[in-house]
Amino acid sequence: MRFIPTTLKDATLIELEKRADDRGYFARTFCEEEFRAAGLPTRFVQANSAGTRLAGTLRGLHYQKPPHAEAKLIRCTQGAVYDAIIDLRSDSPTHGRWEGFELDAASGRMLLVPEGFAHGYQALADSTEVLYLVSHPYAPGAEVGIRFDDPKFGIEWPLPVTSISEKDQSWPDYQ
Repeated sequence: MRFIPTTLKDATLIELEKRADDRGYFARTFCEEEFRAAGLPTRFVQANSAGTRLAGTLRGLHYQKPPHAEAKLIRCTQGAVYDAIIDLRSDSPTHGRWEGFELDAASGRMLLVPEGFAHGYQALADSTEVLYLVSHPYAPGAEVGIRFDDPKFGIEWPLPVTSISEKDQSWPDYQ
């Protein structure tokens, strides 16, 4: 795996090192030793999968409040997504900044989203699937969110938002 720093402190893109032959390829998507050496979380307690039928659908932006804050390891296993993250850590030099990344099944590229970040994504293709590992069990009472079009952040989604849940659409402006 290749670990590539992003412009946001502690957020990391991860490229797979595929070993290919006439059958296809093999690649590791997680190695505790390599993650530890790169200073990344090594403990994940839950795996989640989300399928999205239509391009333009948006999920997020979500995060959990401490002490239930989650690090997430995101991988698109079918189709493609635009994944946006916001650094909400008040003590971070990149506090309040966002960055977006295209993740797709063909590249296998992954995104490590640190604790203290909001996370959401938009499907760029029909029949898209995302798999992600989280470092803390889901705690419904700790879940909060940021509206996808909150003017404080001005995230530039690549497609018009064609579908979004009522909950995600109704998050208040971030304070």
